[in-house]
Amino acid sequence: MNSEQTKSNNSALSTLITVFFFWGFIGASNGVFIPFCKAKFGLDQFQSQLIDFAFYGAYYIGALLLFIFSSAAKRDILNGWGFKKGIIYGLLISTFGAALMILAVTQGSYLFILGALFIVALGFSLQQTSAQPFAASLGEPHTASSRLNLAGGINSLGTTIGPIVVSFALFGVIAGVNIEEFAKKPNSLDSMITLYMAVGGLFLLAAALFHFSKKLPSGKSDDSFEIANKALKTLITITVLLIIVFGYIFSRYEDPEFIERFITNHEIDYLGLGLTISTLLIVVVGLLFANKTAQKNPEGWGAMKYPQLVLGMLALFTYVGVEVTIGSNLGELLKTEDFGAITGPALAPFMSMYWGSLMIGRWAGAISVFNPSSQMRKILLIVVPYVAFGVVLTANAISGQDITPLYGYAFVIVFQIVGFFLGKDQPSRTLMIFGLLGAIAMLIGLLTTGTIAIFAFMSGGLFLSIMWPCIFSLGIAGLGKYTSQGAAFLVMMILGGGIIPPLQGKLADVIGIHTSYFIPVLCFAFIAFYGWKVIGILEKQGIGHDIEVGGGH
Repeated sequence: MNSEQTKSNNSALSTLITVFFFWGFIGASNGVFIPFCKAKFGLDQFQSQLIDFAFYGAYYIGALLLFIFSSAAKRDILNGWGFKKGIIYGLLISTFGAALMILAVTQGSYLFILGALFIVALGFSLQQTSAQPFAASLGEPHTASSRLNLAGGINSLGTTIGPIVVSFALFGVIAGVNIEEFAKKPNSLDSMITLYMAVGGLFLLAAALFHFSKKLPSGKSDDSFEIANKALKTLITITVLLIIVFGYIFSRYEDPEFIERFITNHEIDYLGLGLTISTLLIVVVGLLFANKTAQKNPEGWGAMKYPQLVLGMLALFTYVGVEVTIGSNLGELLKTEDFGAITGPALAPFMSMYWGSLMIGRWAGAISVFNPSSQMRKILLIVVPYVAFGVVLTANAISGQDITPLYGYAFVIVFQIVGFFLGKDQPSRTLMIFGLLGAIAMLIGLLTTGTIAIFAFMSGGLFLSIMWPCIFSLGIAGLGKYTSQGAAFLVMMILGGGIIPPLQGKLADVIGIHTSYFIPVLCFAFIAFYGWKVIGILEKQGIGHDIEVGGGH
């Protein structure tokens, strides 16, 4: 690769990294936007979590549509465009979504806001499917992991800054705003117009930079496409069932009698809870049935015949779901008396530290790709997490927030550092250890209140931080010609962020927000189980499971 091409590719990587930042920025800022919308539109906790349903559901729908169209055309459509064009198209879709968001905010319609957020995330789905292989193509294959880890670190920086910026956009710089009183103001949504004008402008600018950079590679790989008609039919069936169930759940909110009984009078909605649980069962049972059937007769099932992939899909579904649900329900939890009655802009430092915890872990997880000596690696595993911790504190301090309640969190980071040393860069071992640590942290949060519980729940970010690359590498291990298809199936499982948060939200309406956090306990436990189970699966197939991984997605 000549120096001119390298320079051009470095410029492309710089532009590409901004796209990773967008995903983190918008996704994490939902944690501040959700409690605001709950107060603004008079929603219950389930309805407020539909922000996550719209956002992460769009990732699934986008990836599924690509798979459907590619199956119909019998070729990889995205590869036919080239990953560069895929990113441009995705950015343009997100720009359109940002314009719709401005219109939705002007109209003051929650349903319209959900629709606009869906379009923004639909563009993100196309960007994410294109950007990761495109980043890998911008240089030598052996340095691909460093580029992806760099992009993952910037993604995490977006998740740290997002809650702070959106808190500013909504509430201004004045601390102590009462979120219920503020939300009732007629113009309380106006500042979101400015925010999405800026975001939409940045989407458009990034698309223009990619389009007019003529020296950039189109980013294409092997265009072979493996047909898997039975897998496709299963995914479509799961999607249709989810649409029917959620459609019925939404229709109940239009019934005045339902509103009076369950929203106004706070009666327990057991049917709604049962229906919401059924959405989880549709995904879990559907995928397990597919794998069981595929192992008896693999023809037409493609990658779904591999148990490491199907269980990996469920693990990734669970990982994204628990990552999102901890943060999205945190605002509702912190406003209770047991957790300090924290509301409005005062939520931002805690939201930022939760998402910043993912950055702390991903920066530490990226150390290995730079091939430090054994001694230096040990030093960096201790130093880097605290450098990242300092970045989160500094970002909050600059924004004018009181960061003194976060100082004690430095002690919690020690447990993550210990986890890294015990994990030894082996994905299966790391998943088991971090899954168990996460489950223990959630149990501590369930059994206590106040600062200890808050730190316990926020530490979920520390233990989730490096799970994406661990699950991904284990899920596609040994898939051979089905690797690309398996990777597409795994990306679809971002759907977990649209299913698990509404489930916890519905549980919170029935049993209380604090008790509803037993859902993350179960999620962490399943991820730990996958880390243990996949060892036996891969050994049975004669495949090693000690693949070295970095951190971040």
